[in-house]
Amino acid sequence: MAKRTLSDLAVDNKRVLVRVDFNIPIEQGVEVIASYDQRLRATLPTIHYLLERDCRVILCSHLGRPGGQVAEPLRLAPVGDRLAALLGHPVANLSDCVGPEVAARVNAMDAGEIVLLENLRFHPGEEKNDPDFAQALAAPADCFVMDAFAVTHRAHASTAGITSLLPSAMGLLVQREVEAMGKALEAPASPLAALMGGAKVSDKILVLENLLDKLDHLFIGGGMAVTFLNAQGYATGASPIEADRLDFAREVLERAAARNIAVHLPEDLVVASQFAPDPPETGTVPVDAVPDGWYIMDVGEATAARYAAALESCRTIIWNGPMGVFEMPRFSQGTRLVAEAIAGLADATSVVGGGSTAEAVEELGLMDQMSHVSTGGGASLEFLEGRELPGIAALPDA
Repeated sequence: MAKRTLSDLAVDNKRVLVRVDFNIPIEQGVEVIASYDQRLRATLPTIHYLLERDCRVILCSHLGRPGGQVAEPLRLAPVGDRLAALLGHPVANLSDCVGPEVAARVNAMDAGEIVLLENLRFHPGEEKNDPDFAQALAAPADCFVMDAFAVTHRAHASTAGITSLLPSAMGLLVQREVEAMGKALEAPASPLAALMGGAKVSDKILVLENLLDKLDHLFIGGGMAVTFLNAQGYATGASPIEADRLDFAREVLERAAARNIAVHLPEDLVVASQFAPDPPETGTVPVDAVPDGWYIMDVGEATAARYAAALESCRTIIWNGPMGVFEMPRFSQGTRLVAEAIAGLADATSVVGGGSTAEAVEELGLMDQMSHVSTGGGASLEFLEGRELPGIAALPDA
């Protein structure tokens, strides 16, 4: 069901509370925030839209998992400073997100001002979706904009509870996410391909259940490939196998064969004598020659090339999960080759799931060459599973 969008919300000259997702890996140090600011950049269109309409912009976000208590390393001020640099516009960092001082500061705002409230999760009421906390958060604002897709799968005070207290709508980021992934699921140009990787089959079960009957091609890589290969009888060395998912993997292969879906599994693999960034021994072996005690770390170059060639015929590609242990540079080549192949497909729509897949695409400098890169890890997975997201369901219908 269509939800109210920002263009349908009367925001001119209003105090607009915007739920953003600025949950970035600040624990790596404030000096590297600029390397992980995709989520900040993704919300700039909504902020600019509001500034152009003389709004007083009140941003709110969580950061990390402080457990309902103040945690000094998880204050949002460094993130606000980075946002100000990206915007070329001052951002005032407040020391709390609710209370009399916050209300007084918001009431004193001039048109075009931006404030960033302190970490929502410093208050236990946020994750508990406490009505009193939602009311306190809503009190200084005239309307609410949900622009944090990455937390739409959470029923928290700032994502679901607040929508009944203020005139509300989805922001431009959330609208873009819903439209891009919705089209890929409901009205994709065919052939439709799903490229599934990452560590575990169990993380993708519901996605595969929801997508399988719609697919023309299914590509498997990453740790998922270990379980699928083992299900076919291949020895997979010391790599972890999800023994309780072997039957599911076989079922997927059988269903795909019955529906003439082309399933692409690795034919060669990069292996290592230790699961480590710089193991003593590495090599590339055929899929049927993984040494005992060794670990599968990536798809091989021949597999990546075969995947790239097969993807050329596809017109919609849904990608979720790296092809190998991408975070270890020695085992990032498979993900790199496949990502570059997708980025080079001018006639294809590419929808990249959030989390580690988005991080890989960002690190490779290919963000602008993909049709859509989601800002949400868990949220994008649940969307692809066909599940209702509380932070979107709570918004008023169009």
